[in-house]
Amino acid sequence: MYTYFQNAAILKQWGEDAEKKITPILRRIERQVDEHQWRLLVAYRRTGVSEAHLASSTGYGYDDLGREALESIVAEVFGAQSCLFRSHITSGTHAIAASLFGILRPGDELLYITGAPYDTLHQVIGDRADGSGSLTDYGIAYQAISLTSDGKVDWSAVQEAVTPRTRCIAIQRSRGYAERASITIDQMEAMITQVRQICPSAAIFVDNCYGEFVEDREPTHVGADLIAGSLIKNPGGGLAKSGGYIAGKKQWVDRAASRLVAPGILAEGGASHGYLRDFYQGFFLAPHVVGEALKGAVYAAAMLEAAGFSSTPGWSDPRADIIQLIQFGSPEPLIDFCQGIQQASPVDAHVRPEPSSMPGYEDPVIMAAGTFVQGASIELSADGPLRPPYRAYMQGGLTYSHVKIGILTALDRMLTRKAHSKTILSERR
Repeated sequence: MYTYFQNAAILKQWGEDAEKKITPILRRIERQVDEHQWRLLVAYRRTGVSEAHLASSTGYGYDDLGREALESIVAEVFGAQSCLFRSHITSGTHAIAASLFGILRPGDELLYITGAPYDTLHQVIGDRADGSGSLTDYGIAYQAISLTSDGKVDWSAVQEAVTPRTRCIAIQRSRGYAERASITIDQMEAMITQVRQICPSAAIFVDNCYGEFVEDREPTHVGADLIAGSLIKNPGGGLAKSGGYIAGKKQWVDRAASRLVAPGILAEGGASHGYLRDFYQGFFLAPHVVGEALKGAVYAAAMLEAAGFSSTPGWSDPRADIIQLIQFGSPEPLIDFCQGIQQASPVDAHVRPEPSSMPGYEDPVIMAAGTFVQGASIELSADGPLRPPYRAYMQGGLTYSHVKIGILTALDRMLTRKAHSKTILSERR
């Protein structure tokens, strides 16, 4: 494979060295995939899934046998009482917004204890009452507690921030566009235990995007009241063409359903149209696909280390999501890397992404996403805001092989551009 690249010799050396040292980690990921796959198979068999469950409903969607069975499977696998697994949820942000609006009422307070949430949620929360329909418009207060310098929850600040009005305490599992590490399930369990002691009446919500099937459990297994995520990330297995999910305790899922659909209708309404077959098969494939993305992220970390870039998690570090953060320090290598990932895409490989403004983001963003499903983060993609310290966030990969090719293409492009820049500089001198 290395012969296809201009810098074949150095890439082959880096690649072969990387695969030797990461082999034990790849085998560990594969064993975890086996465990997840067994749990899903048990749930599908226990539910008695048949061809009839794959047929979709129309109209109001009442008594949709397949939708109800699938949501019971997802709830079982995620350790939840209830679940919404719907095409009507347009994104992870939509799922999170429905969850927060379901939990909170005017006069309540929302407290994020893992720092400010992902950029696209800032407008959902709102910084002033401006008629946009944000939480602030409804008289809901918000505060984010920054993590300590060593990446831990600042419990003294949390204790001070909690009031009798604190209705929801939120945790973002993934790092988002932040340098801090993503939160492991063991860390999450300890956090939830501590929250219960400080504010036992609050609902604990977890933004679970990018984290599904990465570890052996989900936040709902360790006490979270409600979690939410996107189906074009991990749980859709690369087959879901849109959608999101909300899972957790029934009272909170019902409250979210009231916001998502309508009070009184709750989860009973919502036709599944032609999505069910993809949803059933995608969720079944999700452990394998997530495993491929994880193996690709481990390979990427080892290769980037060889190329001299700082990248987290390190190739041997524990992982809580599928995201790989790469520090570039300046805009040029960030742009080159993302353009290299796009060049290795099966769709729109001829397109050269450039930084631009995007809805929900505060800075220009460059996004490489030559995906079959628009914006699908479980497919190989890379993006980053054009702001110091110029980090890229790589995620996904339906196959380990594709991630390897993407990384090699990006590094080959960067090496070639670097050599070209040196030649030009030498000629000018």
